[in-house]
Amino acid sequence: MHILFAGGGTAGHINPALAVAGYIKEHNRDAKISYIGTKNGLESRLVPNDGYDFYTIDVAGFQRKITLKNVKRNISAACKAVTSSIAAKKLLKELKPDVVVGTGGYVSGPVLREAAKLGIKTAIHEQNAFPGVTTKMLAPRVNRVMLAMPAAKKHLKLDKEPIITGNPIRQTLIIVNRDNARKQLGLDNRPMILSFGGSLGARPINEAVAGLIEWHQNSGKYYHYHGTGKSGVEKMNQMLKDINFNFDNSMIHVTEYINNMDVLLAAADLVICRAGAITLGELQVCGKASILIPSPYVAENHQYHNAMSLVACGAAEIIEEKDLRSEALISKVKQLLNDSSRINQMSQNAKKHAIVDSNKRIYDVIMDLIKE
Repeated sequence: MHILFAGGGTAGHINPALAVAGYIKEHNRDAKISYIGTKNGLESRLVPNDGYDFYTIDVAGFQRKITLKNVKRNISAACKAVTSSIAAKKLLKELKPDVVVGTGGYVSGPVLREAAKLGIKTAIHEQNAFPGVTTKMLAPRVNRVMLAMPAAKKHLKLDKEPIITGNPIRQTLIIVNRDNARKQLGLDNRPMILSFGGSLGARPINEAVAGLIEWHQNSGKYYHYHGTGKSGVEKMNQMLKDINFNFDNSMIHVTEYINNMDVLLAAADLVICRAGAITLGELQVCGKASILIPSPYVAENHQYHNAMSLVACGAAEIIEEKDLRSEALISKVKQLLNDSSRINQMSQNAKKHAIVDSNKRIYDVIMDLIKE
């Protein structure tokens, strides 16, 4: 049994593939797993680190904003669209996979398109509530369409019913217990806020959170853990100095990177973060109330649509980045943390819509394709 994954560019496309690949190996030790990506993408490091055979094609995405520089890039991308299809077809004939699974990103386009032409079983997994261009293009051509969020269905033209699988979630998040996590962190029953803007950081979130910390730093009411991200640590530290923050404050912890996210998520009462698909899946699995600040810089503004899927089910509040100010964030936090019944209801709503067996659901789709 040989399963080939294709996808890349961002961790949101790569990690789901690696999570499912790991699950496949757990249940089929002899299964062969391969991966096609790009040589400069994040996948070129992450996939080999997990021990899977890695192959590359030279492909690029098209730029939507029309500038002279982007016109040149799009001409190059058009040329690569042809050569990448030829390279993908050659690799597919050499590797002879039983199933090809795309997890998004422009690299999955030529691979799945050529696989379908060759009669190889194909499936695609869309992580977001608003499907990307690649998913929209491939959905009518592949054998199975898997969606993390039901809201994505209305944006696709499908001849067959999609399969709702959720997004693969780290199993440690399912295992960690809230009481044990809080005991591990040395917390009493006072509310705990967790905030972060991603591994690289998000300047608007850091700035708003600095104001939030200034508001409650001397109150003793709330615990607060904040991850600045790599690009925000120096500026955040300066902002904290400007508000006379006591860096020895035992209730407020500001770090560049959060290494124990599973523990902090389990312990938190309220989470402030972006609205990436995997993050939202983790919030649901952990049953956490959240204030979501979607990144406006992503394709198709898909984080806004992701966030609205949680807002619609009463699990989250949203502040768009254009409206993000310390005052707006403080107002939301104060409103929620002063209403424990509302926090509890939001938590229950998040948990109610969680999919905890995503790996198995995707695995079952792949196995069914192989049996056909």
